[in-house]
Amino acid sequence: MNFLYPGFLFALLSVAIPVIIHLFNFRKFKKVYFSNVQLLKEVEQQHSSKEKIKNLLILLSRILAIIFLVLAFAQPYIPVANQKISSLNNTVSIYVDNSYSMEAVNKDGSLLDEAKRRAKELVADFGINDRFQLLTNDFEGKHQRLLSKDEFFKALDDVQISSISRNLQQIINRQASVLTGAANKYSFLISDFQRNMSNGKQLQTKDDIQYSVLKLNATTLPNVAVDSVWMLSPNHQPGASEKLVVQLKNYSEEEAQRIPLKLTINNQQKGLSSATIAAGKTRRDTFSFSGLAAGWQKGVISMKDFPVTFDDSLFFSFKVEQSRSVLSINGPGVGSYIKALFGADHYYKLTENPESNINYNGFADYGLIVLNGLKNPSSGLAQQLKSYLNGGGTVAVFPDLDADIQSYNAFLSSLSLPVIDNLNKAETKVDRIDLQHPIFKGVFEQVPKNLDLPTATRYFSFKESNSANKESILSLPAGKLFFGRYGVGNGSVFLSATGLGNGDGNLARHPVFVPLMYRLALNSGRESALYYYLGNEYALATKKINLGKNQTLKLSANNFEVIPEVRQLNGKSLIYVADQIKRSGFYNLNMADSLVGVYAFNSGRTESDLHYLSKTALDSLAGKSNLKIFDADKDAVKLLAGANKIGQTLWKLCLILSLIFIAAEILLIRFFNKPKKTI
Repeated sequence: MNFLYPGFLFALLSVAIPVIIHLFNFRKFKKVYFSNVQLLKEVEQQHSSKEKIKNLLILLSRILAIIFLVLAFAQPYIPVANQKISSLNNTVSIYVDNSYSMEAVNKDGSLLDEAKRRAKELVADFGINDRFQLLTNDFEGKHQRLLSKDEFFKALDDVQISSISRNLQQIINRQASVLTGAANKYSFLISDFQRNMSNGKQLQTKDDIQYSVLKLNATTLPNVAVDSVWMLSPNHQPGASEKLVVQLKNYSEEEAQRIPLKLTINNQQKGLSSATIAAGKTRRDTFSFSGLAAGWQKGVISMKDFPVTFDDSLFFSFKVEQSRSVLSINGPGVGSYIKALFGADHYYKLTENPESNINYNGFADYGLIVLNGLKNPSSGLAQQLKSYLNGGGTVAVFPDLDADIQSYNAFLSSLSLPVIDNLNKAETKVDRIDLQHPIFKGVFEQVPKNLDLPTATRYFSFKESNSANKESILSLPAGKLFFGRYGVGNGSVFLSATGLGNGDGNLARHPVFVPLMYRLALNSGRESALYYYLGNEYALATKKINLGKNQTLKLSANNFEVIPEVRQLNGKSLIYVADQIKRSGFYNLNMADSLVGVYAFNSGRTESDLHYLSKTALDSLAGKSNLKIFDADKDAVKLLAGANKIGQTLWKLCLILSLIFIAAEILLIRFFNKPKKTI
């Protein structure tokens, strides 16, 4: 048998107190002489031997009561398999949920205040030498430290509501990373336990940690949230008409009526609306606006919905380009169709390179690269195009039908494109156009029944080994490819079966060629995300940034500035900010005095659903693990001081025996050897 707190055994010296009292209370019988015994009405007959036995039994009861009371405080136990446990201290991790849902109010005030109070009560029950971890949704580095009681209470008082939310398995894993070593380990989770904290899978716990879940009870509140937004056009031109789609979601059990909705861009109101949303449903609304100047735009969709307000606004940003750059790499003797097409619109900035003199370093600056009639596309060009495509670029290939098929196939294979089977010289006509493809969608107001489509005098037939990433836009009879899209890396390759020469057909002179190429250019490029969510370790993408030797990037907002990590990958720059951004809003990325980009951050929408896991659901998640579920309104959290690790604890037995001996003392005093009375 061993003791958790052997220091209390010094209290056994208190056994001397009843012994001393007993020694100084010995009774000595004295003879008393009376002249007349008739004055005595009654005499108590006592036997000195029985009195001594009684006193000894009372003394023994007192001694044993004190001994077992001291042992109860020392907490004796029988080690598992008779192995002695060396650790006597406890390591405790307490998770306090500080997500937005903890702003809800119940009869005890806000849930966060109640969670703090419960955490203090738990810590108060542990010893002065025990150590504690305070964990919140922020997962900050300081939360990996073990604190004393006073340090824990101070850190707990500083906990504020956070926009970040975590799931239960993440929290348990984070606690396990701190609860190591030989100490008795305890994990406590204090939360309202929204449904979003679980993915439905049973929780994975560790056998040497005692887990306790304390569920706080909140009232389910009605809530409508701005769920998401997206632009219908991937390209934004100065002064052009824009359309923005807004999705609202009603998380309550009742219909939300006439919710006011407002769109502002650069602090200017661009649209007003209202929406009625059925219970538990989503509703989409479209805003149309125009008149934007070139540059970065800061947009906000906002509404009025009480009492939950953290998800009533959504920030987004996008850039209106002053122009769009197109690169045309030309083979010898090609026509001027590409130059005439893009030269007619000042929005497009066309750069032409001959096949023999290609500037590979500038590929990342172009939204669209056109390969126009190349005679001998090299492996070096293919390698550079692969990097460009991996970065999200767009390439259009119009082959030279007189080129060597074998060399062309090597080029096409390196880009994971279908290889050429043969050259067909029989004139044929395109018999199918996919008007629902993004390239043509919305181009034609009305589609005539007898639509005139391009013809091909000569064209390549391809060996289609894998059509999983193929999208046919224009097709020849029997489903043969005339013009189609292939996904390569993160980008797109648009492959034509014919060239743009006069002897190849009429594609370059056909009316469909103009919208085809314009839409290719407009839909090309690396469209950045409209917004990001806080707490997710996203990499912010931007065009490739070439930093000088002493140059750095800065991400800044009101009273906030940080130097992010920058990595170059596939012709673009990735900006890593980890968990440094804590508040919703707009953040400017600057290089010296130049604005590189504007990024919008929003709180996640997982907290918008104010429905909670029941105790039964939590029991199901716990399964057969060593995780105990407590309801804050019904249960008291019971601590078993290391019982799950040290084996059989005996402090309860010692406490019971102490009470038994106290009761025995009382009975001995009252009923043992009660003297008989005579008259």
